[in-house]
Amino acid sequence: MPLLPWSPGTKPLMLAPMQGLTNDALRACFIANYRPDIVFTEFVRVQAQSRRRVARGDLDEIRAHDSATPLVVQLIGNSAMALAAAAELVQETGCCHLNLNLGCPYGRMTTGATGGELLRDIDALPELLRTIRKVVHGSFSIKSRAGYADLQQIFELLPIYQECGADYLVLHPRTVLQRYNGTADHELIHAVAARATIPVIANGDINAVATGQRLLADANITGLMLGRGALADPLLFRRLRGELPESVAESVRRRELGAFLTDLLPRYLVKFCGERQALMKMKDVLNFIPDTDLQRDLGKLKRATTLDRFTALLEKYLVRVE
Repeated sequence: MPLLPWSPGTKPLMLAPMQGLTNDALRACFIANYRPDIVFTEFVRVQAQSRRRVARGDLDEIRAHDSATPLVVQLIGNSAMALAAAAELVQETGCCHLNLNLGCPYGRMTTGATGGELLRDIDALPELLRTIRKVVHGSFSIKSRAGYADLQQIFELLPIYQECGADYLVLHPRTVLQRYNGTADHELIHAVAARATIPVIANGDINAVATGQRLLADANITGLMLGRGALADPLLFRRLRGELPESVAESVRRRELGAFLTDLLPRYLVKFCGERQALMKMKDVLNFIPDTDLQRDLGKLKRATTLDRFTALLEKYLVRVE
């Protein structure tokens, strides 16, 4: 049996890798208060033209993870040998779970295509994947879009992923060209999971309890990965487990979101250099919250030019709502 980052017989709920967001401070906030089963790094860029395949800061952040909640390191790159070398470096930090990004719709580096761009040439994928698999001693997974331009491409990709030794697949059922437009095709996830011989984790537009429960009701779907939905409702993990009510009044939802942002802010002040940078990073989080009912007031927070003003608006619109 592969060394998976979740216990057999469970349906794991994962915090998605979100570039510019899921740094160690945000992950720690979620682990402390909202209990995802597994967390992912932002993608770790692998340099093919440098002796230092992975930046020292990325390795230090991975090494500093001291929680019992498993950490999966997501790599992004285009050179099989460089990715394999990076995988070995990551494992030397003590992390035994690695993931390859084949989904980012903005995946291009100066040295060539990465992320979802690699789905344009699937003939090159087997060698790339096998080279990485050979050096990974723990779990090796893939986070993939359903295809580059055609959702049905996933049925060509799935056998490649399975035959190259991936332990599980995280599937976002949009194409690379769609970016984040349109809606995620959850019916496609059901169809892929029914054919797969490896676990399939559903990802994309899981913003409500009912949506997550419908996916989890499928015995072929192993678990869920929550991204923007978890930012809008950090308690979504616990709601999906039945630990909290499925829905709450808007005033309660505002206070819950306010508590999340209030806890995150001091963590960002420690992590980032100065109040200005911490404020900008807080605004980045707000940009990814897809709650239409709150957009007007969240917009006021995003327009705050000082941390004091941001904090005052946070108190007014989210923390002390009656």
